Amino acid sequence: MYAVVRLAGKQVTVKPEEQVRVPLLDVEVGSVIQCDDVLLYSGEGDVRVGRPCLDDVKVTAEVLGHGRDKKIIVFKMKRRKKYRRKKGHRQGYTLLKIKDISA
Repeated sequence: MYAVVRLAGKQVTVKPEEQVRVPLLDVEVGSVIQCDDVLLYSGEGDVRVGRPCLDDVKVTAEVLGHGRDKKIIVFKMKRRKKYRRKKGHRQGYTLLKIKDISA
């Protein structure tokens, strides 16, 4: 059984008892969130696709923690013009544990 849900503006494939990283959410650690934006559900030989979302499928997840990814370097350069810009970026994330996919 799995589902494709929309969390924090991204589409994420989730399975029960799986841990997923999503872009940073404004929720407390230890709280339980429920996602209603389920785009696809597959289970027991049944595949349902929403247009755009399925109304009767819910995904429940527990917030395990927050963190920041590894640093990426953004480097711009124009040759022969002495133009160079170097920036670093670390994206924040929320770690979720999928509790249940109810159909």
